[in-house]
Amino acid sequence: MSLQGPIIVVSAARRPVFAAALDDAKMFPIIDTTWDDALGAVAQLQPAAVFVEMSDTVEPGFEPLAKHIAARQPYVPLIVIDPRISLPENAIPFSQAGGGADRLTARLRAALRVRTLHATVMRRLDHQAAARPAITSVDPVRDATVLLIGRGTAYPALSVVLGERMGIVGALSIEAAARHLNTRDIDGIVLAEGFSARVVDAFLTVLAEDARFRNLPVVVTLDGLAPAYDLPNLEIVSGDPARIAANALPLIRQHAFEAHLSRTLRSIDAGGLLDPRTGLLTAAAFKRDFTTAVRQTLAHGGGLSVARFAFDPTHPRAQFDGARILSRLMRQMDFGTAQDDGSVIVVFAETDLRTAHGIARRLSSVMRHTAHGKRDTRSEPAVTLAAMQPSDTAQSLLARLYDEGRRAAS
Repeated sequence: MSLQGPIIVVSAARRPVFAAALDDAKMFPIIDTTWDDALGAVAQLQPAAVFVEMSDTVEPGFEPLAKHIAARQPYVPLIVIDPRISLPENAIPFSQAGGGADRLTARLRAALRVRTLHATVMRRLDHQAAARPAITSVDPVRDATVLLIGRGTAYPALSVVLGERMGIVGALSIEAAARHLNTRDIDGIVLAEGFSARVVDAFLTVLAEDARFRNLPVVVTLDGLAPAYDLPNLEIVSGDPARIAANALPLIRQHAFEAHLSRTLRSIDAGGLLDPRTGLLTAAAFKRDFTTAVRQTLAHGGGLSVARFAFDPTHPRAQFDGARILSRLMRQMDFGTAQDDGSVIVVFAETDLRTAHGIARRLSSVMRHTAHGKRDTRSEPAVTLAAMQPSDTAQSLLARLYDEGRRAAS
C-alpha cells in the first residue's frame, strides 16, 4: 500500500517498542519525534499516519496535536498506543495486550484505506466542487449506528452513554445481532457482558470469516479474551461504561466516515443524484424521476404506488435511520427521497396497491424492530399509501398521498 507520506511516531523519550513492528512490515519512511517537536513535524512532513505513545499522564501537547491532525485533509489516522486517558474523537486506541505486532499493522492498513478513499473523493470533487457539499461538513458520529449486544447489568448504562452520541441498535442475543447485521448499516459493535467465552469466540470467528463485517470496529468487554482474530479493528476493553464508550467512539467514528465517503463516491458516479447521507435520491432527482415514472405509466399502462413513511418529529434520528433502512432494503426498481417534513416517500414501480401494502408492512416491521434512537427509544413510522389513477398527475398523486396521511392522523 502506498503511504503517500511518512509515518510519524511520537514518544516522550526513546524509540517505542511498537515501532519495530512497523519496521518489520516495511512501513516506511518512519520518522521519530518527541512531544516538543511533534506539532511542527506533522505540519512540515504531511504524514500519512501518526502514532502516539501515551504515558500515565496527559501530555500537554496531545490535545493541540490531535486537533491539528483532525483538521488535515485527506484523513490522517491518529493511533494512540495503550491509552489510559480519555481520547479525542479522532484518536484511535490500540491495546498491545495479547501480542500486537500483526494487529498493529492491520489496524494501520485499515485506517490508511480510509485515507485513500478520502483522497479519491477529494480528487473527484475537484472537478465538480460547486455542485457538491463539503465533505468535511459531515459529523460522522451524528450519522453513526452502533450495535450493542448484551444482557448483563452494564447493558442499560452502555445504552445510555452510547445513545448520547449516536444511534443504537440493541440485541439481547447473538441471533438477534446477526439479523440486525443483515438489515442495518452498522458502524461498530459493542459486545457487552452476558455471554460465555465460547459464544463470544464463535461470534468473533464468524465476523472474521465474513468480508462484509471483517473491518467493523468491535469492542468486547469480556476479560481474558485474546485478540487472536482476523479483525483489524477489534479492541478488548474493560472498565466502566464511560471508558468502554470512549474507546469505541473513535473506531466507530472512523467507520462511519468511511461509509459516508463510499456513499459520496456512489453519488458522484450517479451524477450527484443520490444523497450521500441516506443513499436515497436527492429531492430534485426524485421529482424528475417521479414525474417521468407517472408519465410512462400513464402512456404504457401498469401499476404505480406511492408510500409515505412519517416519523416522529420529536425523534431526530428516526427519519435518518428509516431512510437508511429503506435505501438498503427496498427493491432495485423502487426509488425514494427524504422530505423536509421528516417523512420519507418511496415509489413502488409496477406495483398495485395491495402489493404495495405488503411491501410497506415488511419495511415497517424491520424499522419497528431495529430502529433505536437516543436512550434506546423505539420509533415506528405511520405509513400511508396511494395508487395511481388514470386521471392522476405526479402532483395530484402526491397530494392524495398527503391527504390520506392527514385523514389517518385525524
